[in-house]
Amino acid sequence: MVDSYVFRYMREEDIDQIVEVEHASFTTPWSREAFYNELYNNKFAVYIVLEENKKIIGYCGTWLVIDEAHVTNVAILPEYRGRRLGEALMVKLMTVAKAKGARTMTLEVRVTNHRAQSLYRKLGFQDGGIRKNYYADNQEDGLVMWVNL
Repeated sequence: MVDSYVFRYMREEDIDQIVEVEHASFTTPWSREAFYNELYNNKFAVYIVLEENKKIIGYCGTWLVIDEAHVTNVAILPEYRGRRLGEALMVKLMTVAKAKGARTMTLEVRVTNHRAQSLYRKLGFQDGGIRKNYYADNQEDGLVMWVNL
């Protein structure tokens, strides 16, 4: 049940746990330094963590530029997937972005990641185009999706 989880903004002391989620979720994970830079050096970045009993089980981030939110990453620990937590995290991110002035939100998703695409479509995202060879690990295309907030 989503009610037992806590959503909050990322803090520096969260970075090690976020990197664990990142490594469990992606073939080319971001480094600890990348998250530190997002937190302290990127004035456009907003990151939200999802906790259960003070353990970070997921996170997501966006860059808010003028009135557009660009989703940078969304990840849930593998053992917590299938519980609609990714959906709850995205809804929270969309709510925060809208409250901060975003009118639209965009993201890229692997063309083969049909599960994520299905979630994004459920949240109102539409296909916007293809970024050829977008993913560095295997040159897979990225599907650009967008939604009006």
